[in-house]
Amino acid sequence: MKDGKHFFLVTADPKLEGSLRALWPEDDVKWTCFGRGTSALEFLFSEPPDLLVVDEQLPDLAGADLVRLIKGENVYRQLPVVLCLADEDVAETLDFSTLEIDDFLVKPISPATAKARLVLAYHRSTRELDASPLTKLPGNTSIIHKIQDLIDRQEDFALAYIDLDHFKSFNDKYGFSRGDEVLLMTARVIVNSIRGFMGASTFVGHVGGDDFVFIVPPDKAESACQQVIDNFDSIVPHFYDQEDRARGAIHSLDRRGNEQVFPIMAISIAVVFNRGGRLKHFGEASQIAMNLKKEAKKNPGSCYVMDKRSNA
Repeated sequence: MKDGKHFFLVTADPKLEGSLRALWPEDDVKWTCFGRGTSALEFLFSEPPDLLVVDEQLPDLAGADLVRLIKGENVYRQLPVVLCLADEDVAETLDFSTLEIDDFLVKPISPATAKARLVLAYHRSTRELDASPLTKLPGNTSIIHKIQDLIDRQEDFALAYIDLDHFKSFNDKYGFSRGDEVLLMTARVIVNSIRGFMGASTFVGHVGGDDFVFIVPPDKAESACQQVIDNFDSIVPHFYDQEDRARGAIHSLDRRGNEQVFPIMAISIAVVFNRGGRLKHFGEASQIAMNLKKEAKKNPGSCYVMDKRSNA
């Protein structure tokens, strides 16, 4: 296990914590540990790990219940989860057909077995799902499958395609590391905004680069777009140096040595509706969204444009 993976552990058992921390050097795997399930949730949703290990015996709720809470959030269903059981008998009480875990360990753990099974759970998830390595959101393949599944079932939905304006100029001046920070912020803004629609069937994905999507019921689309824009616009200026933030723009030179002025980043959203089985293939939605995004980008600030033809 290389490349500085970040794992979360939820347990009140110091022996289990010590055993798992000893499996890898800290440069290979960094562990963040929580003694209670509820204390892990906030951090999990704002900074999702590469893998989550949950002790079935927690002081505030059963480990299986914590897993259900996490997997109940659609955007975190791809997160690999390993459950630690007190003994083999506990396994017989769990319904693995509904409990969305990727593997389990039995205490006291065998270091060699635990290490192998955690590696297996992590790599299985990366093979089966195309989650973005940066944001951990479902990637393009999962997005296509989700859209096509909704179309095939003739469900009504609003599909929003999101693009960042002036992101390249930000990357050119500040570097890819700060660009990645903006992408992470954008992902969290979208996820947290869409999570606010409790009880609604929602989905968030990362197409790649500065392109994202979200799906909400048609009647939630406009308020969802406005929430995303309001949150993004309130945060993004803080990623700029004070001088650029004060003047509301970046001044830089193009390849020919000419000075160019680029505004503070904005967010453009194109919304496609599927009502009454109007769409037959995900490609139709993509084509409509491409045309709508061209309209949205004519606005220098953050905005959303809806496909009025399918909003009848």
